[in-house]
Amino acid sequence: MNFRLCKLMKWVQPAKYYTLNTKCSPSSLIENSVQIARFRPLKNESMKQEEFVQSNSGLLQKAINNTLKLLSEGATVPFISRYRKEMTGGLDEVQIAQIRDLAKKHDDITARQQTIIASIEEQNKLTPELKDKILSCYESNILEDLYLPFKQKRQTKGDKARKLGLEPLAKMIMSQRGGDPEQMAERFLKGEVIDEDMAINGAKDIIAEWVNENAAARARIRQLYQRKALLQSKLVKGKEEEGAKYKDYFDFSEPLNRCASHRFLALHRAEKEGIVNLKAQPEQEEAIEQLDRFFVKGNDACAQIVSDACKDSYKRLMGPSLENEMLNEAKERADKEAINVFSTNLRQLLLAPPLGSKRTLAIDPGFRTGCKVVCLDESGNLLNNVTIYPHPPQNEGSQAQAKIAQLVQSYKIEAIAIGDGTAGRETESLIKRIRFDRDVEVFVVREDGASIYSASPIARKEFPDYDVTVRGSVSIGRRLMDPLAELVKIDPKSVGVGQYQHEVNQTQLKEALDDVVISSVNTVGVDLNTASSYLLSYVSGLGPSLAEKIVEFRKENGGFHSRDELKKVKRLGDKAYEQAAGFLRVKNGNNPLDNSAVHPESYKHIQAFAKKLKVDVKDLIGNDMLIKTLGKADFPDIDNFTFEDLLKELKKPGLDPRKKAKVLEFDASIRTIDDLRIGMVLPGIVTNVTAFGAFVNIGIKENGLIHKSNLAETYVDDPSKFISLHEHVEVQVMEVDISRKRVGLKRIIP
Repeated sequence: MNFRLCKLMKWVQPAKYYTLNTKCSPSSLIENSVQIARFRPLKNESMKQEEFVQSNSGLLQKAINNTLKLLSEGATVPFISRYRKEMTGGLDEVQIAQIRDLAKKHDDITARQQTIIASIEEQNKLTPELKDKILSCYESNILEDLYLPFKQKRQTKGDKARKLGLEPLAKMIMSQRGGDPEQMAERFLKGEVIDEDMAINGAKDIIAEWVNENAAARARIRQLYQRKALLQSKLVKGKEEEGAKYKDYFDFSEPLNRCASHRFLALHRAEKEGIVNLKAQPEQEEAIEQLDRFFVKGNDACAQIVSDACKDSYKRLMGPSLENEMLNEAKERADKEAINVFSTNLRQLLLAPPLGSKRTLAIDPGFRTGCKVVCLDESGNLLNNVTIYPHPPQNEGSQAQAKIAQLVQSYKIEAIAIGDGTAGRETESLIKRIRFDRDVEVFVVREDGASIYSASPIARKEFPDYDVTVRGSVSIGRRLMDPLAELVKIDPKSVGVGQYQHEVNQTQLKEALDDVVISSVNTVGVDLNTASSYLLSYVSGLGPSLAEKIVEFRKENGGFHSRDELKKVKRLGDKAYEQAAGFLRVKNGNNPLDNSAVHPESYKHIQAFAKKLKVDVKDLIGNDMLIKTLGKADFPDIDNFTFEDLLKELKKPGLDPRKKAKVLEFDASIRTIDDLRIGMVLPGIVTNVTAFGAFVNIGIKENGLIHKSNLAETYVDDPSKFISLHEHVEVQVMEVDISRKRVGLKRIIP
């Protein structure tokens, strides 16, 4: 069989379940009305879940089987990744999540197979061969192609022609065995069919539907769309002014398979807003020519009718259908990439360096309404709140400075957090001119989502006696102290990272971002005695209900003294304890291991280490010299993965993987976009990373963009591999567009 034909059949998945039907010649295969008939399934059953996962992931079958078993028993992705490495061969969270998602995809496809089979069976049209093809197909588009001829739909032109008794005429013409179609049509002149033209046109409508429903033909034209579809956008008349921000797409074209995700999502949004019309098609003549070669067998009158039917089928049925399919697939690809970008940014945001437990004064800046100031203790509890008016129109700068100095002294403030929104730079300048009685670090904190939190039920529950302005200031201060603990209270879509997040599939986005939050929380670990119920709810094995029960137990019993006391919490069973215990920390508890990532199930191993070295467990923790003397050969009952993890944790027990917060000093001479000049070199902090570059706060209202072409001295395909959220960078101003409020930057490579 030639290479071209093999490419045409490549959609049959998975290939190992098929063998070529050698009784068919290549030419007869091309003419077959159902492409899948070229192959014979080796077994009449759906692929097993673990086989589907393996064929789509390439991971080891044993690791897949064990992971699926653990997931079915209720184990979470973080737990499996951290504490069941011996069963998975050391798979990371990404690989385990991939197994979980592929297993779900398998189940969804299998369910769809059964729905299709049941539907066709109800019509008494299911044959053993067709059932084999359906059960052996794991490509959604191809599965729907198989179902298309049997799909219940509203009455079509072909249906009307069949009711007039014209299907036999369509079969005679489609066979193209010679003869005059008008003479053939004479036999069907009865009832509403008044002349030969009406009969032939009805037959043509039926043939057009046959062409559209032919799986092999659709596969061929689908491949043409995949290779050659041109994505085009045209401005909707009269929308020039309304759609000014989409000016670049008023008359735009690009091969669909080369369109970057962010560009496609911008086009999709422009179309949704009614600014442009989108289409994605190959050259029409080439598509129709391919259908002709597939269906037309000669050059007589019947062949001409079939050719006309192919043209009609493409324009009216197959073309629009495949165009929608291609645009939907492009949207899915763009969604996936955008969600990956958002997930990467969110993880970096959640794992941003915390200031730690320090007394903090937080300011939500403003002009007319003043600056809302709160004082927080080491645990983030609200101590005091006031409003100052240092900026226009009140201009009470001296009074504001005196008040801030007095609050810093009275509440022993160690750090000041200033929101980066309106009046942020002006407030920062004011604060830095104050002479305090102690060393006080001043930080500018991104305030995206603070207003969302302040109006949320969570904030109302925490601060029922305070208004939204006070709650917003508290959020700014707390996110400096511990970004993770505070940001879990906010919808991830509101934290100001990512690209086109409102355009992507919202269900998939939520699932992906939930995974990121869960992973981040469990990577850091949670203090059992201080964590809010919102933070606890993301711990492996818990959830909102058990988190609330833990907080209730803590209030009633004065806190936890050991992990083992978790078993006394109502409704927290053995499984939840197993999943959660390793990620919860008890500081200064009865057992020093309770403040580490060592799971209670491994305490016996640590005790064995201590016994071997003839020391107490507490003397072993953090003692690098003693730990280095431990050898795996002395502990044959411990698997290699667990042994290495235990040694690593003993060296730095309970270590927070996050770095410490650092102060960034903006250029004091730059306050607005009008102060910028081409060639200036400025300090900045990365606020967002997208597929096309990184946005940087350089101390003005507008974030500058480092396009990926200006990000490094080498080619940049994925900006996230070269720059990270919250990274402190030095940039050069390359472009200033004051009218469009845009600033182009270039990264200065150290």
